[in-house]
Parts: sequence; structure tokens; C-alpha cells
Amino acid sequence: MSGRTHARACPERTCVGCRERAAKDDLLRVVMTEGACVPDPRGTLPGRGAYLHPAKTCLDLAVRRRAFVRALRAGKPLDTEALTAYLAGA
Repeated sequence: MSGRTHARACPERTCVGCRERAAKDDLLRVVMTEGACVPDPRGTLPGRGAYLHPAKTCLDLAVRRRAFVRALRAGKPLDTEALTAYLAGA
């Protein structure tokens, strides 16, 4: 052993809106529930997750690019009303 301590690497994820990589803690996890995109701020909901900067610009980009449909493997357009309301209140 060399005696040096190694800091644990912080997990990174890619924002589905702007496509920039960021620390997982800086992004909002989004899951699909009953055909809608639902915010998962604690990261505990079951299912596949997509990550998004908690900013309206990234949400708008993700919706325009149909990123949630691809990332969550939905196959059809998803309702983003709950996500929009969450970001407006955050």
C-alpha cells in the first residue's frame, strides 16, 4: 500500500435534455408511471430512470427531442405535466 487515500468517484449521469454529464446528485431522476413522467427526487421509485437537470430549459429540450420516450423505453408519448409542475415549484 502506498498510504495515499483515494476519494470515491462520484457517479455521473447524462441529462436527457441538454445531453451534458453531471454528478448524479445534481440531476433529477424521472420514472414512468402509468404513461406519465413522474419526478423521483429521492431516487427510490421502482423502474427505469432517466436523469434531467432540474431546469425548464432541459425539460423543454427533452420533450422536443422525445428523449423520455427513448430513455424510458415507453414506445408512445408520455405526459410531462407532473414533471412541469414539480419544476415550477422547485
